[in-house]
Amino acid sequence: MDGTIHGTRAIAIVGPAGTGKTSLAEAMLFAAGASARLGAVDGGSSVGDASPEARARCGSTELNLMRFEWMKEGYALIDAPGSVGFAADAEMALAVADLALVVIDPDPARAPLVEPTLRRLEALRLPHALFVNKIDQARGSIEDLLAALQPLSATALVARQIPIRAGERVAGFVDLALERAYHYQPGRRSERVPLAAHLKSDETDARFHMLEQLADHDDILLEQLLNDEKPSSDTIFGDLARETAAGQIVPILFGSALNGFGIRRLLKMLRHDTPLAALTADRLEIDSAAAQVFKVTHGSAVGRLALARVFGAPLAEGAELSGADGNPMRIGSLFALHGAATTKIARAEPGDIVGIAKVDAVQAGDRLGAAGRPHAVVDAVQRPARNYALAIAVTDHKDEVRLSTALNRLVEEDPGLRWRLDEATQETLLHGLNDEHLAVVQARLKRRYGVAISVRPPAIAYKETIRKTVTKHGRHKKQSGGHGQFGDVIIELRPRGRGDGFQFEDRITGGAIPRQWIPAVEQGVRDAMARGPFGFPVVDVAVALVDGSFHSVDSSELAFRTAGRIAMAEALAAATPYLLEPLAHVTIRAPGSAVSRITSAATSRRGQVLGITPLEGWSRWDVIELLLPEAELPGLEPELRSLSQGMAHYEARFDHLAELSEKLASALIRRTPEPA
Repeated sequence: MDGTIHGTRAIAIVGPAGTGKTSLAEAMLFAAGASARLGAVDGGSSVGDASPEARARCGSTELNLMRFEWMKEGYALIDAPGSVGFAADAEMALAVADLALVVIDPDPARAPLVEPTLRRLEALRLPHALFVNKIDQARGSIEDLLAALQPLSATALVARQIPIRAGERVAGFVDLALERAYHYQPGRRSERVPLAAHLKSDETDARFHMLEQLADHDDILLEQLLNDEKPSSDTIFGDLARETAAGQIVPILFGSALNGFGIRRLLKMLRHDTPLAALTADRLEIDSAAAQVFKVTHGSAVGRLALARVFGAPLAEGAELSGADGNPMRIGSLFALHGAATTKIARAEPGDIVGIAKVDAVQAGDRLGAAGRPHAVVDAVQRPARNYALAIAVTDHKDEVRLSTALNRLVEEDPGLRWRLDEATQETLLHGLNDEHLAVVQARLKRRYGVAISVRPPAIAYKETIRKTVTKHGRHKKQSGGHGQFGDVIIELRPRGRGDGFQFEDRITGGAIPRQWIPAVEQGVRDAMARGPFGFPVVDVAVALVDGSFHSVDSSELAFRTAGRIAMAEALAAATPYLLEPLAHVTIRAPGSAVSRITSAATSRRGQVLGITPLEGWSRWDVIELLLPEAELPGLEPELRSLSQGMAHYEARFDHLAELSEKLASALIRRTPEPA
């Protein structure tokens, strides 16, 4: 580095759940002097994972933002949850990062867990590095780990270190770029030691392999290697930084966050190799001063904040900016963010991540820039499929209004969450990524907004239809002093094709029923269709009004509507009704090793496998297409997790209605309550 202050670098810490991402962030803060002690996630003393929900689970449930200085350079850490239930927050972290630090376990058997993360980083063209955490617990060889990892990445993985072992335990490392050996010292910086004679051959081979990988993108270095010339340190470090920034290599380091092993070496790598914010602005096609919003939060102390990264020029409190519509807005206060703490600041520098107050119209994905100039909405977030749903209701009816306000705020914060009123079942449905995700949402509703809810699986939107054509007579006649009520209709009911919907036909001739009453007959027919003989809505039928009669005094709209309902109810009961259930088209993406187990599980859920194809560009992953009854979707997501080491995921959409078997239909009818 040239000693120049380059502005804040943003590092997204990502990777599978349980690999120690937050512990690594805490270790980096401690090593840089930003924390007086090493924060412990399990002990509740960490800067990150400060929310009660995260503390209760000893794991991240939202983004953790932290900052520190190291060797006069500013860094912003965006610690992203690894659990699939909070994948949407991990996506948001990637939108504004200069580099992603992927944290993994040293066990080669767990290597496949990282492939979804690596493939997503490649799709985003986001430079990234791997940190093998818990190296003190490693039992296999680094060579085995690299062999397991490389097929999972389209980019070359470049090991910058090799381990030094003391028996079965990893006790230090050799830095291949510096050609120096270090022994770990618990709680202190590693001690430089002479390179042992028995390691020199391994070091020479590993270093040459690293240089060969760098030479794939540097012709001058390639020529030096061919001529047996030793490249300079400047050449090696220059190539490492340039090729990492260009996404041509993925450097790998290792250490132990809990013991502080390898953390300072990691910090030095990040200082040297992390691209500048200006390069990230180019990658995001930001051509002028701007603030890229990547998340919205609602806090009790500072209210609504738009979290944004500043590019191109400083941003001051009260500045006038504009969004996609070009209309000017004056921003409120600016806040620096560190764990749960917010600190008011007057000005943010390029590269900083800040909270912006009083921009209520701004959403995640918005880009704010110079006033009077429209700025594009750049939503870099890949929103995961929100397949898991619960029907919710407040436990206290006084909270009905507060519930909708609270849900809207939570949805604004969390792109993995949505809620809606289901028109077919009249239930309020909360959609999320999995059971863990919605359990956290339920806890947040109670803690932050004082709204307690009850939850249950959503009702399945069963339907009824008929097998045969029938003709039925419906008459409504009532006399009780004064004007009575009289309506008389004859209808023909016949089945239609699946998905053809409802059709009403007027075949009245000769004025048997005056024209003004015919719409009332149709409405009565529809009334009867709302709840068929088995208690479910009726679909895919045609009704023809073929005859009837009226009374010049007693006939009315109400009378003919009632007569239409009576005729339709009798016709439905006589037309051999049967039940339909909704089928979902389900797309599952899973490791090939889990496919046979998953297809067996799908079959046990009455699923029909439509096909299995390789997932393009992935290592031994497949796409399974199947039809599955919606009644079988509850519990599918956790079952897929258990069958695939947590890697399989699915998307589901309604496909069509299909006849429910007689056995299942009989059981369903017995459970269906009679109308009140």
